[in-house]
Amino acid sequence: MNITISKNELNSSLQAVMHAVSSTSPQPYLRGIRITADGEGLVLTGSNADISIQMNMQRNDSNDLNIIEEGSILIDGKVLTEIVRKLDSETISIEVIDGALTKFSGHSALFRINGMNPSDYPDIDFSKPPVSFTLKAADMISIIDQTVFAAAPKDTRPVLTGVNFKLEGGVLTVTSTDSFRLSKKTVSVDSAETFNITIPSRSLNELKSTVLTDPEAMIEISLNSRKAEFISAGIIFQTKLLDGSYPETDRLIPKEFNREMMIDRMDLIRAIDRNTFIRTENQAINRLQCSENEIVLTNRSQEIGDSQEVLSADFTGEELDISFSAQYVIEACRAIGSENIKIRFTGEMKPFIITDPADDSLIELVLPVRTYN
Repeated sequence: MNITISKNELNSSLQAVMHAVSSTSPQPYLRGIRITADGEGLVLTGSNADISIQMNMQRNDSNDLNIIEEGSILIDGKVLTEIVRKLDSETISIEVIDGALTKFSGHSALFRINGMNPSDYPDIDFSKPPVSFTLKAADMISIIDQTVFAAAPKDTRPVLTGVNFKLEGGVLTVTSTDSFRLSKKTVSVDSAETFNITIPSRSLNELKSTVLTDPEAMIEISLNSRKAEFISAGIIFQTKLLDGSYPETDRLIPKEFNREMMIDRMDLIRAIDRNTFIRTENQAINRLQCSENEIVLTNRSQEIGDSQEVLSADFTGEELDISFSAQYVIEACRAIGSENIKIRFTGEMKPFIITDPADDSLIELVLPVRTYN
């Protein structure tokens, strides 16, 4: 293999592919990026066995790609990105000179790096699955921002570490829960397809950093029972799916409410955040006492002390005394982009939901915490 290419264009592509590379993998080839040059252009591939990224670079005026000799090489991703970043010219040369020994050269700098045999790299199937639809990148970004945080961080129940995507009747329903809170987002999709899959939350966070860089772009999403692909602008992001049936969460969301509070979203976030340093067993638990005359937020710890703040909000319904995780409510409020939020309650030990008063496409649910104040 022998090529020349724009340093900036190659560096940008390598940074995207590195999101799928495991720098600490015990398998050397999974620490590497495979570079393949052929008559179609340059292909960069990275994988950690759970997610795989393929970047296709065609010849154009921007990348100045010139393929002198076709071939491929596998180079440690961390070493490769460091070399490309530090080379001292706008155009760099990459040449395999002896087996896997590869020469990288710029203006005056030259590196000879021991690569790996590209045939050792796993044969990753990037063929497009049959079920396919498109979604604007901005919509996918919103879905990720408004749901991923509620997925379980640990794999005590692996399926809950992911986000469930269910398409039926042209409505995409996206749900995440860790059993103590829940986020549910619905989006209209121009598709007659039907599916129910669960994507690891880590994969979605990496997707946002790689494929979803242009909010105006259209993303092609293809999937089957084993994998999902997100395709845009020459990059294919592929992720394995989580096994197991996602729980039926609709029954957890109350249908009727007897208390309601309208409040400025940032006022509530700031009020809760002011006392999060007051913790019991490393948790900040807030107590909310509501009546039509006064709404009081308190926090108490035997070791640290207590805080109290009167909130400016509108409350209707029976008096309420409820406690909740400060972190859960702050994260739920941040996921909602409106100036004001509506919080609806059914009882002191029953789940409550937080929504945008003008948009019911997003529901954030939080379970209360039992306290003995």
